[in-house]
Amino acid sequence: MITEPSERLYGLDHLRALAIVLVLLFHYRAFKHPEWIDTIGRFGWTGVDLFFVLSGFLISGQLFKEMNSKRTISLKTFYIKRFFRIIPAYVFTLFLYFTIPFFREREALPPLWKFATFTQNYGLDVIDQGTFSHAWSLCIEEQFYLILPLFLLIVIPLKLFKYFTLLIIFLILSSLMMRLAVWNIAVAGLDENSSDFWRSWYMHIYYPTHTRLDGLGTGVLIGYFMQYSSAFKRMVHQNGNWLLLVGIVLLGVTFWICNEQASEVASVFGFTLVAVSYGFIVLSAVSESSFLSKKKSYVTAQLAALSYAIYLSHKGIIHIIQMIFDQFNLENSDMICLTVCLLGCVSVGLVYRFLIEKPFAHIKYRILKKEKLSEG
Repeated sequence: MITEPSERLYGLDHLRALAIVLVLLFHYRAFKHPEWIDTIGRFGWTGVDLFFVLSGFLISGQLFKEMNSKRTISLKTFYIKRFFRIIPAYVFTLFLYFTIPFFREREALPPLWKFATFTQNYGLDVIDQGTFSHAWSLCIEEQFYLILPLFLLIVIPLKLFKYFTLLIIFLILSSLMMRLAVWNIAVAGLDENSSDFWRSWYMHIYYPTHTRLDGLGTGVLIGYFMQYSSAFKRMVHQNGNWLLLVGIVLLGVTFWICNEQASEVASVFGFTLVAVSYGFIVLSAVSESSFLSKKKSYVTAQLAALSYAIYLSHKGIIHIIQMIFDQFNLENSDMICLTVCLLGCVSVGLVYRFLIEKPFAHIKYRILKKEKLSEG
């Protein structure tokens, strides 16, 4: 149906908006804030996992559709699209961090080469080099964009694609098992109230790609079944609201299990449970029968469109606004400052959109048009 993509977009917009709000509330806890932020924002770290599930679903879905129509994947086209979507705004944010010290929410930055190679998430000492630490998730996504199409081009000629479901499940379970092993080797025995514990936990469990494959893998599995299983797709479209209910209940149970984010149970099983919970919610968002997919919202659509720019810049913007409040002896831990900070993040997101993302999108379209003409 012609209307199906737009209907699905509404649901995914709601989830992108939810994801960026969760991230904002979680990171706002690192600044002066109202007391209720500690309660509401403590599970905001799962917003990144929701982004992972969405990315896995959307990117794999695009690749599966191309495989079905063309029997192959154009790596050049895929990487051009990803480059112009991700790199310009990212490079601009790096420019701000490395040339304007006032923009930095903390003092020390990891070396530039780690940001440039998207390997900052490995060996990231968030205690001593925590500035722009939130780029760790972008590193994982970029590694995913690089590897997934290559992986598909390898398994297809080897006739391993029929085992694709098992391969992805194996990757997810491997990620869980690696967290268990790392917990016992590098984290267990450390004082949970010490900086050594948190440094090791973030460095070895929370940030590395190989321990955070749950969300992306779940999203890829959803994309695979929605593309290749008509029975699964029919079930999803007929039971959208039930899938949402299951996802919310499972997420509630998961939050209870992950009440202490860095506990052993949460560290080993939590990321998998969060990914599966959000997986059900993503399925609901793309279901024709779900109210999520039918309900259009201007607010969530705009937040979704700005989510990447806001994610990149929000810590620096919050830091600057709170510093300005300090300069004028204004209270910066109340709702007024919170509102100004959130509006500031959205405003800077709009600057990114019109000065960076849209101009580079036009360049991307021209390059892709030339590529299509040359192929023709």
